[in-house]
Amino acid sequence: MLTAGAMAPDFTLNDKDGNKVALSDFRGKKVVLYFYPKDNTPGCTRQACAFRDVFDEFKQANVVVIGISRDNEKSHQNFADKYKLPFILLADPELAVLQAYGVWREKKSYGKVSMGVVRTTFIIDEEGLIEKVFAKVKPDTNAREILNYLKQN
Repeated sequence: MLTAGAMAPDFTLNDKDGNKVALSDFRGKKVVLYFYPKDNTPGCTRQACAFRDVFDEFKQANVVVIGISRDNEKSHQNFADKYKLPFILLADPELAVLQAYGVWREKKSYGKVSMGVVRTTFIIDEEGLIEKVFAKVKPDTNAREILNYLKQN
C-alpha cells in the first residue's frame, strides 16, 4: 500500500455517467480518495451515506470526495441515485487503480481466503502528494474522522 509522502498515482476512470475523470483534474484542491468493496452492501452503504451526510462540510473546505470500487458505471449510478450521493463515484472493473494504490489484497473472512478491496482512504494534497492514509477504516466513522483530521491540519 502507498504511504504518506508518496506521489499519488494519476488515473482516469469513468464516473457513474460514463464521463472520464482524472485525479489530475483536481490539482490545486485536496482530494479525499476512498476505496470500498461493493455498492449496496451494508458497510459500503453506511460509509457512503456518512460521506453524504457531511458532504457540505467537505465542499465548504474546497475538498473533493471520490469513491472508487470495482463496480461498473450502472451499479454506481443506481447506488448514487438510491442514496442521493452527491460526490464522485468511479468505476475500476479492471482493478488498475485498486492495484496501483495497493488496496486490492488478500483478505480472510471466516477462514476463507480471497482477493478484495481493503477499505482505505487517502488524503491527497493540492500538489498530488499523499498527505495521509487511513487504513482498514470503519464505515460509520471514516467521513467524520477525515473531517476532524482536515480541520486540525
